[in-house]
Amino acid sequence: MKKTYKITVVILIASLSLFLYQGPTVLAQERIKALDDDKAGYMMGDLVVMRPLGIAATVVGSVFYVLSLPFSLAGGNEEEARQKLVKDPAGYTFTRPLGDF
Repeated sequence: MKKTYKITVVILIASLSLFLYQGPTVLAQERIKALDDDKAGYMMGDLVVMRPLGIAATVVGSVFYVLSLPFSLAGGNEEEARQKLVKDPAGYTFTRPLGDF
């Protein structure tokens, strides 16, 4: 009798915990809602911090691209150097929507 009682209690607790537990989905919904509510903050941070850093990265990358141009032409990877040093930072700075990281 005691063994049957223990098994019944364990099954009851396990089934209730499975049916009542909604932690990750509720937390995910709250997190998505919080992200939507704070979009203005992300936009301001992007405009004030990330865009100027992106412009600086584009300028510095352009300088390093010009300095590395003889070596990248000799090595045959000029297009890759242009992509990584100039186009990627410029794309991140100028073509990405505001506040979208």
